[in-house]
Amino acid sequence: PFYEGSRSAIHEDSKDVHFPTALQCQTYILTSQLTVLFFLFLQGGNITFIAKVEAKDLLRKPNVKWFKGKWMDLASKAGKHLQLKESFERHTKIHTFEMHIIQAKENYAGNYRCEVSYKDKFDSCSFDLEVTGKIPIVFVNGDGQDDAGELDFSGLLKRREVKQQEEEPEVDVWELLKNANPSEYEKIAFQYGITDLRGMLKRLKRMKREVKKSAAFSKGLDPAYQVDKGGKVRFMVELADPTVELKWYKNGQEIRPSAKYIFEHKGNQRILFINNCTMTDDARYYVTAGDEKCSTELFVRDPPILVTKGLEDTSTYVGERVELSCEVSEDDANVKWFKNGVELTNEPKSRYRIKVEGKKHTLIIEEAAKNDNATYSVMTTGGQSEAKLSVDLRPLKISLALEDQTVRLGQEIHLKCEISENVEGKWYKNGQLIEASDRVKLYHKGRIHRFIIASAAVDDEGEYMFVPDAYNINIPCKVHVVDPPKLHLDGLGENNTVTVVAGTKLRLEIPITGEPTPKVMWSRGDKWITDSGRIRAETYSDSSCLVIDTAEREDSGPFRITLKNEAGEDSALINIKVVDVPDPPQAPNVTEVGEDWCIMTWEPPANDGGSPILGYFIERKKKQSSRWMRLNFELCKETTFEPKKMIEGVAYEVRVFAVNAIGTSKPSMPSKSFVPLAVTSPPTLLAVDSVTDTTVTMKWRPPDHIGAAGLDGYVVEYCFEGTDEWIVANPELTDKTKFTITGLPTGSKILVRVKAVNAAGESEPRYHPQPILVKEVIEPPKIRLPRHLKQTYTRRVGETVNLVIPFQGRPRAKVSWQKNGSPIDKNQINIRNTENDTIIFIRKAERSHSGEYDMKVEVENLVDKATIDIQIVDRPGPPEIVTIEDVWGENVNLSWKPPKDDGNAAITGYTIQKADKKSMEWFTVIEHYHRTSATINELVIGNEYYFRVFAENMCGLSEDATMTKESALIAKDGKVYKYPVYDDFDFTERPLFTQPLINTFAVAGYNATLNCSVRGNPKPKITWLKNKVAILNDPRYRMFGNQGVCTLEIRKPSPYDGGTYTCRAVNELGEAEVDCKLEVKGKGFNSLQMYCSSEHHLHRRQKHARQKQKEIKQVFSFP
Repeated sequence: PFYEGSRSAIHEDSKDVHFPTALQCQTYILTSQLTVLFFLFLQGGNITFIAKVEAKDLLRKPNVKWFKGKWMDLASKAGKHLQLKESFERHTKIHTFEMHIIQAKENYAGNYRCEVSYKDKFDSCSFDLEVTGKIPIVFVNGDGQDDAGELDFSGLLKRREVKQQEEEPEVDVWELLKNANPSEYEKIAFQYGITDLRGMLKRLKRMKREVKKSAAFSKGLDPAYQVDKGGKVRFMVELADPTVELKWYKNGQEIRPSAKYIFEHKGNQRILFINNCTMTDDARYYVTAGDEKCSTELFVRDPPILVTKGLEDTSTYVGERVELSCEVSEDDANVKWFKNGVELTNEPKSRYRIKVEGKKHTLIIEEAAKNDNATYSVMTTGGQSEAKLSVDLRPLKISLALEDQTVRLGQEIHLKCEISENVEGKWYKNGQLIEASDRVKLYHKGRIHRFIIASAAVDDEGEYMFVPDAYNINIPCKVHVVDPPKLHLDGLGENNTVTVVAGTKLRLEIPITGEPTPKVMWSRGDKWITDSGRIRAETYSDSSCLVIDTAEREDSGPFRITLKNEAGEDSALINIKVVDVPDPPQAPNVTEVGEDWCIMTWEPPANDGGSPILGYFIERKKKQSSRWMRLNFELCKETTFEPKKMIEGVAYEVRVFAVNAIGTSKPSMPSKSFVPLAVTSPPTLLAVDSVTDTTVTMKWRPPDHIGAAGLDGYVVEYCFEGTDEWIVANPELTDKTKFTITGLPTGSKILVRVKAVNAAGESEPRYHPQPILVKEVIEPPKIRLPRHLKQTYTRRVGETVNLVIPFQGRPRAKVSWQKNGSPIDKNQINIRNTENDTIIFIRKAERSHSGEYDMKVEVENLVDKATIDIQIVDRPGPPEIVTIEDVWGENVNLSWKPPKDDGNAAITGYTIQKADKKSMEWFTVIEHYHRTSATINELVIGNEYYFRVFAENMCGLSEDATMTKESALIAKDGKVYKYPVYDDFDFTERPLFTQPLINTFAVAGYNATLNCSVRGNPKPKITWLKNKVAILNDPRYRMFGNQGVCTLEIRKPSPYDGGTYTCRAVNELGEAEVDCKLEVKGKGFNSLQMYCSSEHHLHRRQKHARQKQKEIKQVFSFP
């Protein structure tokens, strides 16, 4: 915030002074050049301060507070002399906050501050206000310019009153606060006129801090100064260097010379005089010399408030208004009231109200009570006064006494009395105290007391009395409660009707009430009913009974009961109704028959037996049977019923029973016999098969349910869209599920439905869901090649080839075939085409039929193509030449060439046979052999052998075999085998871990093992490390290896043994490392599972090592 303003001249006779000031805020950027304002204006005048906040970038209204001094929030002081207002301009988006001071008084002078905050941003602007009887000048400390605020010192010197010596206060409040207990701070503040106690204590705490020694000041300011309001204070510092520039500050604002502030220089001493001290001068002051600063606190104390007119003793009566008044020396002074030494507060809920009118202070008690008898005192900072208040009772008079009452039961009892005094009292009934409750209401308003019971009961009868508190007097009355007789007929039916079954006994009990007990009389017509006979009356204290032994139909009719007592009379008519079972209904009629159901109706019985018909029971039976079966176990409320689950084609009869509250009637006569027979269900899956320019072909599926009547055929009907006239397309029934409607106009739309017909009639029609356009539609061709034909289709010679390839396309799709780009010879391959598919058929396949077959479907200018690869295979021919390459020992090495004819399929292997030259019996030596050379072993020495070879493909072995032209003789001796020479194999290899270590969890106290496998030649040296430190000669570790599997066993590990373990393998060709982490847990871990896992890995690695050794032996094995 920053201040925009100018100097304003104020006339002496002005009563309304307005300073055109403005406080503006934009994005709350704190500026260091805050402006302090000094206002001097005429006592009794008005002043307005305006703060404007620009809110273009603000999401909500900023928070603005006005303060006087440091902590007094002026929002709590708003009233007659202080008003706070705020407004908002939507066009300019500026918030305006105003503070109006009306009819200012001298004590309004002081330091004021406006604070504005928004979220975590804060800034403030302060100004001083001085109120005098005459305004010689308005001083505004502007924006820090050198010529701002200059004064005429000659005028000031004429007005200044110079005092030769400073008057020290008799009591140093600061010394009292320093030495006092914190609980006594508030009492000291009131006694010595301290208004800002919180700020005072804060400054006191700052004064207690240790003051550092200063090089610029040889003598600094005292920690604090105290002066009475209107007095003069002197600040003095002594400089070490008198040439240093000195500046004085008040609350951070530089002090300029004026009539109020006088500067003096005496050698090294620098003195500041503050004249006519007011509450605005209560602040923190400091003086700067170069870069050093010396500070102090100035406290301005209000002069003591004196009681100029004391309290006076007062006597009054209970309920009267009491005012205790005193006058003090200052307006709106801080005054405290006490009752018997206890402070009274001016809270809203308090009985005591404190009124302040200038110097007059009044304690008001609106309605005095006995407990207000006390000594009341008033205390100020400079004196106190006390007085006694005496409250007595007035003589009591009964203005309105209680009256005896007679009330009816359930009515209100209202007792009311009025006495001359407004005092509390108590109510009594038959000498017992009555307390207020939900039922009993006690009211007291002024001098009137009321007792109310909303609903009187019999127990409320008695003697009542009201006794006022503190008075020896009572006001009595009597209450008599009466109850007119009443019949309680809630249990009877409508129109007080009582129903009784003929032949049973009726005992009708009617509850009665009344106080006193009423007299009961029963009558029927003109005859009174006595207490004897078949129909008699019995009377008791709370009820009366009408008794009828063996009820008859003639007993039906009204009976009157009459009650009488001194409070009134009551009577009622009770209708007695004697009822019986109803008559049977007439024979039912069967109106409609279905497949396994029918619909039957009947008329209600002529006589319902005196009780309404509740429903009916229905039974049925086969015509040839005598056994009736109940069809409903819950009453049928209607006179229509639908029996179900009957056998189609069987004759049935039905009958009905009527039921009322008394019982069930006799059965009705049976109906005429009927036979269930039903039409079929509608046809299913009605769809369009094809459409031309004049015809529509429909197809459908038979009905889901046909029934015993069978199915005679179908009726196809159609109508043109927009009309309701259905035309039969087939005058005679058709037994097929496909029909073509002919003679239709091109371009029209028709609706189609189909009905199934049998002996029971036509079924419900099945409609086609959409209108059908009579116009042939072009459907693009699409070949739907089966999945197995998307790959090469293979068949053997002589097998049948029958391929069906569906396609779509309308109208009149044209299908053509080619083989390897040439037309197909129809004499060898048969092609048959339909509207929806094409079939290629070969009765006996030959190898010449193999090739790529191209299929093409054309619809007008649209074409779709597909290719089928057909492969016809046969057994291969024999190998070309079989030769004996070498004979040694018991072995013969053979070689041959693949056959020229592979049978149109890949050669899958060869079969080799041998035959002794003597017997020429062939024995198979090797089957499914893939190479074209082989070594025959374990031949008999001394024999001579021939060999032959068969070729094999997916069809089997070749028909013929190729035999060696020469024989192979296995010599007995004399022939030395010459071993071939092989180069030495280099088995050397650097270390390589084939199975690494794995992270392991161990259980404390149980052995743990770490396993890995390594290979290398020469055999590598194994070293184990823990956390990169070699494990040597440690009895807790055991290391061993077997066939390349390295194991480290840790005996009974502890949590200390956890860490990173490394296995290092080294030979002359290099080295390799592998590591893992071991974590040792408590004994709750499943150690058996860990052990089994380690053993499993060990066995697997050993097996892997044995397999590698076996493979090496096989590679380097000799014949």
